[in-house]
This record gives sequence, structure tokens and C-alpha cells, in this order.
Amino acid sequence: MINVALPKGRLGEKVYGMFEKAGFECPALLGNSRKLIFENPEKGVRYFWVKPSDVSIYVERGAADVGVCGKDILAEYRPDVYELLDLQTGKCRMAVAAKKGYFDDGQNTLKVATKFVNVAKAYYAKKGRDIDVIRLNGSIELAPILGLSDVIVDIVETGTTLKENDLDVVETVFDISARLIANKASFKFKTKEIEALTTGVAAQLNR
Repeated sequence: MINVALPKGRLGEKVYGMFEKAGFECPALLGNSRKLIFENPEKGVRYFWVKPSDVSIYVERGAADVGVCGKDILAEYRPDVYELLDLQTGKCRMAVAAKKGYFDDGQNTLKVATKFVNVAKAYYAKKGRDIDVIRLNGSIELAPILGLSDVIVDIVETGTTLKENDLDVVETVFDISARLIANKASFKFKTKEIEALTTGVAAQLNR
């Protein structure tokens, strides 16, 4: 049986639809239940809902054989897993944003507010830019408005929140989408089953 960690919320429900169409359905999953684990022995699959940021942990440590998480999580936490497939959904981007009209002259240490500390450090290290990272957990947009930081590094979907707070995207760090990932040991011992699931889901992307 393949254990699948799905992210709670709209993304997880959308991705489950792909698994279902690929022939790995589990009807009980869609019921109005407080259960966290659902299985379909006939299809050899067991699903469980977890917080999106925890999916990679479940997969890396082997509690799940495969799972679905965003490229942002993979880039920030760098779990030791296989990335099998870009599911081409949950699309957004990691971006640098600042107050309208802001210009980085490169003279002083750049103050960067973010909850994606490793992403920010890696991005600016490539540019050879000296930064001071300020770790925040919420309302990142406030930081440049109140002078706490020069820029922010955060996920941008529509950009509406930025515009409403007089902020602009300065640079795109990378594009984000949901990825199918696998535990390395599981892939070794359940190769046939995991490849069948991956192939079935991949077929849904081209329809």
C-alpha cells in the first residue's frame, strides 16, 4: 500500500482529483468526516491530510511514501526526497518586493524581511549582496512600510496585497507550483507502485 500525504485545503483537494482520475480513488476522503486517514485496499492506497508545510517532513522521514508540496517548501527546507513531478497547479512565485520607487544602490547592507530565510540567503549569496535577514512569520508587507526592512522576500499570487500597500515586485526569485515528492527508501522498495501512480497522475496534466 502506498501512503500519500496530501496538503489540507484547496490545493490538496484539487490534487486528490488528479489521483482519483489516475485510478487511485478513495471515496471516503471526500466525506464530511473528522478522520485524518483514509484508505482503499483495492487500489492499494492510503491518504492522510497534513498541514502543507509538514508534508515534506512526513515524506522525508518515511511516514509517507509520497506527498504533494510547493516548490517554496522544497527550496526553503531542502528535504532529502525525490522530486518526481511538477503538478502544474498551485502556481505563484517567490519574489522580492519593496516600496514603490525604492532603489537598491548597493552601498549599505540590505535589510530583508521574510519567513523564507534560506531562500533569501541563497538568492542574495548568488548576487554577492550583503544582507541582514529579519525573520517574520506574518504580515511581511508591513516591514518595508514601517522601515523595518528595505525589501521583503515572499510568495506572490495576484499581487493585490502588495498594490494595496503601495509595494511593487522588484524581482522574481523563482516560480512556484505543487510537486509530487517521494521518500528515497520507499521509492527503492515500492518502485513499481510509485511509478504507476506518477505515470497515472502525469497523464492528467496533458489533458
